[in-house]
Amino acid sequence: MNNTLGLPTLRGEYYAAIDLGSNSFHMVIVHVVNGSVQIVGKIKQKVRLAAGLNDQMELDNLSIERGLNCLRSFAERLEDIPRSNIKIVATATLRLAVNASEFLRRGEEVLGMPIPVISGEEEARQIYLGVAYTSANQGSSLVIDIGGASTEIIFGNDMNPVTLTSLDMGCVTFMERHFAGGSLAAECFEKAQTAATELLVPVREEFLCFDWQNCLGASGTPQAIIEILVNQGISDSIRLDYLYELRRQCIECGSMDKLQIDGLSEARRAIFPSGLAILICLFEQLEIKDMNISGGALREGLIYGMLDSMQDNDRREQTLNQTMQRFRIDVVHARNVHKVAKMLCEQVCEQTGICNFDTNAVLEAASMLHELGLHIDYKLYHQHGAYVLSHIDLPGYTQLQKTTIRDLVQGHRQNINVESFAGYHPEVKPMIINLLRILRLAVVLCIRRADLDIPKFELAIEDQHWRLTFPDGWLKTHPLLSAELSNESWLQHKAGWQLSCN
Repeated sequence: MNNTLGLPTLRGEYYAAIDLGSNSFHMVIVHVVNGSVQIVGKIKQKVRLAAGLNDQMELDNLSIERGLNCLRSFAERLEDIPRSNIKIVATATLRLAVNASEFLRRGEEVLGMPIPVISGEEEARQIYLGVAYTSANQGSSLVIDIGGASTEIIFGNDMNPVTLTSLDMGCVTFMERHFAGGSLAAECFEKAQTAATELLVPVREEFLCFDWQNCLGASGTPQAIIEILVNQGISDSIRLDYLYELRRQCIECGSMDKLQIDGLSEARRAIFPSGLAILICLFEQLEIKDMNISGGALREGLIYGMLDSMQDNDRREQTLNQTMQRFRIDVVHARNVHKVAKMLCEQVCEQTGICNFDTNAVLEAASMLHELGLHIDYKLYHQHGAYVLSHIDLPGYTQLQKTTIRDLVQGHRQNINVESFAGYHPEVKPMIINLLRILRLAVVLCIRRADLDIPKFELAIEDQHWRLTFPDGWLKTHPLLSAELSNESWLQHKAGWQLSCN
């Protein structure tokens, strides 16, 4: 069917997932058209249900009313979505509350649908699936979700959760128990971490016996910490030394009403110290080196669980294809750049041995999307592309990967701003600089935008000096490429690197 403008109307189907959490109630609505999942609505309300639990595990009337008022706002939006396309779950607080049945009965009247209370294990499984669906197949992963009243820990491989647990510790309940009166004294953190340790010790060996490739945090406290790091100019994953520094800053503030940390949102402030204490304990007990932010969690697990046809799709491939189509990127040229970049990368990794951080995935995305800004303007298209990448989602990639892809796109041509990479941790910065040099060379070698048969070349690396060697006489027969490589050598020289070509 066409509309009055003569444009095709794609109706597709709408789906909704509702998560009645201990801190917040969430609703996400997606529109599925031709296999593409588009988020068209998100509602989040800080209900703080867990804060209404008393010592007898009874929910007080105020917290019940806060929850019901939130459900009333959800109900109107759900009227336009088929009941078969809606999934609702309740989690930790409604597992613990002795009078949960009262809230559930009234909530079901508001929504006109049953509200199942899922077990901690089922919550952990759905969280893992939500992370796996939105963060691509990244091999073995440790996934952690700190909720308001429970923390889920899951080890899995690709799409399959292997072992999981749900512990009765959360940022709302720990705030009530260990930071009473808003105190941020060192003793409060000690009490919170001691309590968390007591819960973790019995299960830690179940996870330490696995060798995971990635540790992913699902929203909440990890997301708040990443926002702080970004605000403070640190382009990196979460590390234990960062957590210790944030704890020091909290203790220095003394009390919750004086808590001010650059990048910490007001909405997160009250439960940040308790979530931080739990996360520190998780890092220490599970020997976590670093943690990235996942693209999804429980709600996404519920959504994708309803979309059977979507479950086997490669998230990254889907993301790249949709983004290239959306921004009219020359796919053939992008693939040529990636092909050359991959050849260079193999030689760099062989000689330096510092290829990690999912090198291939980041390089592929930067190569395929390096011309994203061309549809805006040619002169500064690398800057336009970086700006766009700062404001669109890239499902299948972690926050650190997305930041790196953006910075590689911004730095792939013209003058090199080395300072733009200053915020990366020393462990990953050398590899990211290598990726930048690889991408720049690949773009130069593909400058003719044709299926030019690039001959077999050799790259020799000695510290910061890269020597690119082509077959005898090849550069002389390609004066354009020779001139472009000479210019690139000069630009890299100004950045403090050496590049010679012969």
